[in-house]
Amino acid sequence: MSASGAGTAAGSTEQRVLTALLAMQRQSWEQGVAGHAALDLGLGELAVLLADAAVTRQQPDGRLGDAGGEQGAVNGAAYGEAVRYAAQVTGDPRFASALDAQLRWLRVEAPRADDGTLFHLLGGREVWADTVYMVVPLLAVTRHPELAVAQVRGHRDRLHDRRSGLYAARWDSDQSRLTHPEHWGTGNGWVVAGISRALRLRADWPAGVRDELAGHAREVIDACLAYRGEDGLFPDVLDDPATFREANVAQMLGYATLTGVADGWLPSSYAVPGRDLVAAADRRVDGRGLVTGVSGAPAFTAPGTSSEAQAFHLMAHAALRRLPAADAGAGRPGPAGPRTLPR
Repeated sequence: MSASGAGTAAGSTEQRVLTALLAMQRQSWEQGVAGHAALDLGLGELAVLLADAAVTRQQPDGRLGDAGGEQGAVNGAAYGEAVRYAAQVTGDPRFASALDAQLRWLRVEAPRADDGTLFHLLGGREVWADTVYMVVPLLAVTRHPELAVAQVRGHRDRLHDRRSGLYAARWDSDQSRLTHPEHWGTGNGWVVAGISRALRLRADWPAGVRDELAGHAREVIDACLAYRGEDGLFPDVLDDPATFREANVAQMLGYATLTGVADGWLPSSYAVPGRDLVAAADRRVDGRGLVTGVSGAPAFTAPGTSSEAQAFHLMAHAALRRLPAADAGAGRPGPAGPRTLPR
């Protein structure tokens, strides 16, 4: 696929998944992740169109892509990568100005804790795992690596459980406690996918930071893999087998793991579970291209479908194609993959 926008093969599963994604109504972060998928697939013209929509719906404070009174303080930043791309390829100052406004919001104006850790919503003081994906890749790719790693550290300090290696969902700064202590699979997926994307987008990190981020991502990936079931998927809450079997976590972890192998910060042995995670989620794609049985929009509390799951299907397959030939062609174990962690 070329950056000019040549799509996937007509009638292919990926084309159906992309068509289903574009048919969905999307909030700011969902549209932003759709932009990431477009960029990863080499669909440059689509990325510019998505960026144009983000700028059209930009709030005066700089938040991109507000679909109508959103309370998210950070979600619009997921759009930033596509807007940056549009500024580069079109030369239109409208895109550059919009990106500057979004970055000013993140760096200066968005609500945050005393140490600079961003709050996820307007009018509240909660730190969410989701924020790592929304802001860290954009900060990394726009000359703010020190702010990117500061966000990872701030979220890690509040949400990461060192005993299990997993992330809780939400921390309330006013109460100084976890209000959602459950180890939500999608929340852990946001963290590792966000770090993986940031490492991919930026090569020159301050001394020691790349190894710190990569080591932390690997720690969380390993902790998550311990809860993979015989079907290759995970409970919605990773350590609660009574919750429903969820497919998007496998895609998010597959994306992160395959990206880590392709970019050299994970050993090549991780290509095996990475491919198996993607294959397990692929079995949930229906004839219309919908990834089924994921944490479903709009409430994300029950199985359903979501545009972010559609996007991560596409991103995981794009990451699979980035593997070195030797890793991409390695032998495949059974449906759930190996039960021991790669070293």
